[in-house]
Amino acid sequence: MKGPLDGIRVIDQTQALAGPYCSMMLGDLGADVIKIERPGVGDQSRQWAPPFIGDQSCYYLAVNRNKRGIALNIAAPEARDVMHRLVRDADVFITNLATSAALKKYGIDYPTLHQINPRLIYASISGYGRRGSRADQPGYDLVAQAESGTMALTGEIDGAPMRFPTPMADLTCGLFTLIGILAALHARHASGTGQFLDMSLQEGQITWLDNYAGEYFATGEDPSRRGNRHPQVVPYEAVQGSDGEWFILGVGSDNVWQSFCSFVGRYDLAADPRFSTNVECIAHYEELMPIVRDIVRRRTTDEWLADLRAAGVPCGRINTVAQALNDPHLHERGIIVQLEHPALGALRSIATPVHMSDTPLTYRLHPPRLGEHSDEVLAELGYDEQTRRRFRAQAIIG
Repeated sequence: MKGPLDGIRVIDQTQALAGPYCSMMLGDLGADVIKIERPGVGDQSRQWAPPFIGDQSCYYLAVNRNKRGIALNIAAPEARDVMHRLVRDADVFITNLATSAALKKYGIDYPTLHQINPRLIYASISGYGRRGSRADQPGYDLVAQAESGTMALTGEIDGAPMRFPTPMADLTCGLFTLIGILAALHARHASGTGQFLDMSLQEGQITWLDNYAGEYFATGEDPSRRGNRHPQVVPYEAVQGSDGEWFILGVGSDNVWQSFCSFVGRYDLAADPRFSTNVECIAHYEELMPIVRDIVRRRTTDEWLADLRAAGVPCGRINTVAQALNDPHLHERGIIVQLEHPALGALRSIATPVHMSDTPLTYRLHPPRLGEHSDEVLAELGYDEQTRRRFRAQAIIG
């Protein structure tokens, strides 16, 4: 079955996470993704371990399915011809090479590739973008989390700044890059030409401020850390049942608050002027939440979850990773992908959560071993077997 991006070819000259995550989703959508790595070394995430599956890093395996992999030494002069042949008929080129000078040195800067293929969509991923006073400075996910203001807001009220445990700056930048590429592909239908996408980890991460930015713009005051407490909605946080297990009580509107009060038989709370609306609940948070917590502590978490859902009050158990990945509902929706790897056996990973009725996403290729498709791809480009052998002997390919 063809995916929505069937016929689109992507050249993925990225490593680590933001770029590979973006290109994996393009592959899930049906694009032919060719991943370029350094011979003998490969994507740096191949070394981000343990844990391993066999000799492969779990980190690398998680974000590199649906790609064909070639090992190409872009520092070698003859590799430049290979790169240019690759992009000549490609639709998308993605790179996260650190500096503009390096891109130009290796002949893979935007002006060069645009001249070779004016229809090419060129996506650059970097820490701070390719223009501005900090352009080309190195950046990583954790640095972006720190500089964006999100770490200052994360953690207990009186605790230290806390990183988000998953690499949200990388993942977010990968998602925005995907959005930009899809928009550029659509724009190309009208213009006939590609364009340059300048993506940065810092800008992707700062979008997570969202309502906090709105608060700051409105008041001029720097928002403070609130732990699990929501700044604009109450009650909307973690609570404990009588068994000590935590769950989220999500009273997200005045109507839901009325439903909650009715369910627990506390009509007086909804009628109390201090708690009659969300605005009043926020103003009287310190008075309200001890009452709510005392109510919740009278029943087990399982009892609350079953009955609150029946009453139309959003709630959810605070799952461990294992519990989340074994959620029966998510499995019913196909969130876990399983692919056979020729050396490692069955590999599981998280699907791209886009469900399309007519052109569904497909999961076809295991994460490639280093240089697994070098001969196949170079043969498609017109390089004969003798040339490929010479390239391999000279470490131009691997």
